[in-house]
Amino acid sequence: MRQNDDLMIAGHKFTSRFILGSGKYSYDLIDSAIKYAGAQIITMALRRSNTSAENILDYIPNDVTILPNTSGCRNAEETIRMARIARELSGSDFIKLEVIPDTKYLLPDNYQTLKATEVLANEGFIVMPYMLPDLNIAKQLVDAGAATVMPLGAPIGTNKGLANKDLIQILIDEIDVPVIIDAGIGKPSQAAEAMEMGADGIMANTAMASAGDMPLMSEAFKLAIKAGRKAYLAKPGRVINYKAEASSPLSGISRTKE
Repeated sequence: MRQNDDLMIAGHKFTSRFILGSGKYSYDLIDSAIKYAGAQIITMALRRSNTSAENILDYIPNDVTILPNTSGCRNAEETIRMARIARELSGSDFIKLEVIPDTKYLLPDNYQTLKATEVLANEGFIVMPYMLPDLNIAKQLVDAGAATVMPLGAPIGTNKGLANKDLIQILIDEIDVPVIIDAGIGKPSQAAEAMEMGADGIMANTAMASAGDMPLMSEAFKLAIKAGRKAYLAKPGRVINYKAEASSPLSGISRTKE
């Protein structure tokens, strides 16, 4: 059994592989994610950090890493400007890039994301780009300095799970930085499946925010992510497609002809 299996992002160590996306944030959601899911990273949209009514920073303990995101940006220029402002406000070098010009399906623009990554990585940001799962773009993001790649499992907020499973598996197999599934994970079983594939972490929000019991669902995600990771490390057994194989030896068992 491996004693040390930490998630490493640009030299930063995390014992939890769960990240809370805070788009539907509330005190109860953040509290549940930290206490019951063990979240050590929580995203922060800049537009939520400085409102007079509510300040998300008031909800996040000092030992939790803030991951500002560029939610609402539609191109590389807006994203770069937002990232710089976010670093000034939060004091964090981490940045989750979201470049989404599409307002109907909320799909990221991989090309604009790559342009922003090139600039921000050169400025010392720890860049974690949200992306459509495409191997060529993923490789270019890593070459540009991305600390992770974050492919969507399914469109944001849908809870559909791993709609892009085969494409995500290619990234897991071919990309050397952590691959964190971001968006679409709606159930603990889906999180476990992603971790069994070899994903390095899971980001979720809607699945817990829309659950009837947020603390219970948060704990379920924690257990599922841990179980999926352990299953991956244990190397699951082979699959036999066209016949059965007895799990107990058949030697010594008498057989009669029909």
